[in-house]
Amino acid sequence: MKDWLTYRLSDLLLFSPRTYYRMFELYHQEIWPAQLVAVALVLAILVLMRRDDDRHGPVIAGLLAACWLWVAIMFHVRRYATINWAARYFAVLFVAQAALLVWNGVVRRRLTFRRQSEASALLVPGLLVIAIAIPPLVGRVTGRTWSQVELVGLTPDATAIATLGILLLASPRAPRALMVAPLCWCVIGGATSWALGSAEAWVPIVAAAGALTGMLWRSPVPWPDSSA
Repeated sequence: MKDWLTYRLSDLLLFSPRTYYRMFELYHQEIWPAQLVAVALVLAILVLMRRDDDRHGPVIAGLLAACWLWVAIMFHVRRYATINWAARYFAVLFVAQAALLVWNGVVRRRLTFRRQSEASALLVPGLLVIAIAIPPLVGRVTGRTWSQVELVGLTPDATAIATLGILLLASPRAPRALMVAPLCWCVIGGATSWALGSAEAWVPIVAAAGALTGMLWRSPVPWPDSSA
């Protein structure tokens, strides 16, 4: 038992920082030009959220679900699993989130976005730009090349952070079940970066803390009723 207490989080990693960041570089090379599609998708979500139309909620949920499913298969299963056996379990988490987005947002239409004021018309794009831009910019500042950075819709940390930002802007409040997977991944992603000694480890942790604060600040919404 005493031996276990001597272990640090970094001792549990099966790869080095160089291997981890090289994986991102190879991944971006493999999926090109999917990056252009991801940018277009993010812009589409921004445009849809600025328009006060309940019909846009299912479309946004569907686009987010596609992002989570892509990361599950293309990143976790096809790339991350080559250096980390736990990646297949991470993929299950991302597939589950995609399914929840489809069920709550597309099928049950419980994810809507309504502008309450002119101030919210500026708040929506402002918050989302922050959530979308911080992961790649921080990654670049902390030493990653542009071919190694996190991008929304393509890599897990950026996708989870942006999803939290989008869900917090839902009106009325998004179902709590949709927040679980993004919050869990922020903890996992932050812990991984911390173990690697990365200066960007604080980004997903701060995002998770901010999301939890936002959840407590807004009026509660019950968990989905399974009998409905």
